[in-house]
Amino acid sequence: MYNVRKLTDDLTWIGVSDRKITKFENVYKLNSGMNYNSYFLDSGACILIDTVDKALEDVFLENLAYCLNGRTLDYIIVQHMEPDHSATLANVLDANDQAKIILNAKTLQFISQFFPGKDYSSRAIIVKDGDELDLGSHKFKFIFAPMVHWPEVMFSFDMTEGTLFSADAFGSYGAINGSIFADGKNFESELLNEARRYYTNIVGKYGMQTIGALKKASALDIRMICPLHSYVWRKDISKIIECYQTWGSYAPEKNGVFILQGSIYGHTANACEVLMTELDKRGIEAVILDASVTDISDIIANAFKYSHIVIASPTYNNGIYSPVEHAVTELAAHGLTGRAFSVIENGTWAPSSGKGLLAIIEGLKNCKVAGQTVTIKSAGNDDSLTALAELAEAIKNDIENK
Repeated sequence: MYNVRKLTDDLTWIGVSDRKITKFENVYKLNSGMNYNSYFLDSGACILIDTVDKALEDVFLENLAYCLNGRTLDYIIVQHMEPDHSATLANVLDANDQAKIILNAKTLQFISQFFPGKDYSSRAIIVKDGDELDLGSHKFKFIFAPMVHWPEVMFSFDMTEGTLFSADAFGSYGAINGSIFADGKNFESELLNEARRYYTNIVGKYGMQTIGALKKASALDIRMICPLHSYVWRKDISKIIECYQTWGSYAPEKNGVFILQGSIYGHTANACEVLMTELDKRGIEAVILDASVTDISDIIANAFKYSHIVIASPTYNNGIYSPVEHAVTELAAHGLTGRAFSVIENGTWAPSSGKGLLAIIEGLKNCKVAGQTVTIKSAGNDDSLTALAELAEAIKNDIENK
């Protein structure tokens, strides 16, 4: 049974939602499933823009057949070859053997890698960055966006209607609930958190490339954004673009403190609670997450959100507690930059986790240390309370002097 949604007179959403999937890329938690967008444009010519994940192929093909209504598919625009958008591509191409494929040279290479033995080169219309094509009554411009977040990614801009098909950019986690349009949701309470997690988890490492793509897009008269995941933007487009400007430039959204802690018997966790109280006394917003139980997607997102990060770890095998070490290593792998870090270490006989944490922090670009490392032995004492208060003061001063 088909399920489609008209976006304009000529454009139809033919995507699908997966409400069973619990992890994206088998790494990052999903709170409410995931959706995969595909679009059908009737411009006199029948144009398909990207396909969907293999798990939802049957409904997607019903959607496509409904839109075609017995007609021939003329063009397939392939913007991104990651399998959640291309696993059904070969079947669509084989079933529509007259359709031309609009793509770039790198995408054509990836098609041959994902579908060994298939050769679609004779059907390919290879475009370059900035190329324009008349496709029926609509004119398209193609904008390359390499490493947002694969090297072959391109945006497709319908110059006739002002619609930007933005591949993975401007997407979000979560299946579609209610309206397909983002303006049917409250941005701050219903969209922002999942959009932040999605960007920082998936694209976060490629901030420079994101800013480059945004610069190209800024020259376009965009009236609607159709991403490959989540809701379609037709109003208040500046909200999501401004978020990408912030995230892509690694600027913190808030002057506040993200405290990431790991604790074996609760003593390090208690020290972090004390620090949060001291920060609150000084009017500094802080949030604590436990590295042992918090999904890495939330840890990465909060590190991008806040200006200051406190890492607290017990000593474990003469080094960093493994859940904390994994989390901090992930922050480094995602290219986090421009943050102030502080360190709390704990140990009963030989506290040494701080040294390892500082070594990782020193390897991060444009990051610094705020305050002295706080060393706690076992449960801590009055001296520990004093040291935590001093750390809170140092963080406050650093925030005020930014």
